[in-house]
Formats: sequence, structure tokens, C-alpha cells
Amino acid sequence: MADLPGRVIDLPAGRRSVEPSDLPPAAELAGRAVLFRTGWSRNFATPPYFSGHPFVSAAAAAQLVAARAALVGIDSLNVDEVTGNERPVHTALLAARIPIVEHLTRLDALPRAGFRFFAVPVKVRGLGSFPVRAFAVLER
Repeated sequence: MADLPGRVIDLPAGRRSVEPSDLPPAAELAGRAVLFRTGWSRNFATPPYFSGHPFVSAAAAAQLVAARAALVGIDSLNVDEVTGNERPVHTALLAARIPIVEHLTRLDALPRAGFRFFAVPVKVRGLGSFPVRAFAVLER
């Protein structure tokens, strides 16, 4: 996924899950890389990173699918809550062919809009998860 218009959405303080009420109108999501800025990346490479992380609710994922987001990213461990065995957000987004990017960092450097997002993988085949070079270019 390269050269997508981007939209950053901030998770309200004190909350773990992104809910439909946190999302802007569908027109601001359609065809965009929708990136959730939760602040969780500050815990990267520490034990707290792996438990209690922010995530996207199944209802918010359904709204992202309906809005036709081009990509969904988050600055935490996973777009799903991982305490159980279900992964409703992965299921909904991937069924709609919406790629997911997790473990993002430095989203604090991005404005809410006015940038292009790139998530460029190495050439792979037959893998469900793989690293990408993720970066943004600010629009002038």
C-alpha cells in the first residue's frame, strides 16, 4: 500500500478501545490510510507493551469497512483485544481486503490529515504477517 492519503484518529485519554463515536464521517475515511494514535508505542520493547494495549472495537471495524477505508493502522500490539481467541477486527477488515498495520511508532509526529502514508513490504508470498517499511510524507 503506497501513497495513500492519511487520516490520524486520536484515542480519547483513559480509553482502551476505539469506538464508532470516535470516527469521523465516512467521507473522511474512504480510500484513506486510517491510523489510530493511542500513545501505546511509548511502551514498545518493554513488558507493559504486551498486555492491556489499546484496540479497535468490532463495531468500529464494521464502520471502517462500511466507509471503505483503504488501510487501518495502530500504534499498539494489535488491532484486536487479545485476551480471548476471537479476532473480530482482523476478520472484518481482512474479509473486506483492508490491510492492517500494527506496531506503528512516531504517529505523534503526524497531523490529523495532510499526509500520504506508505506501508511497503518486501516481496513475500504465502505469509499472513510480515514486516513493512511504514512512513508518511507531509503534503505541502
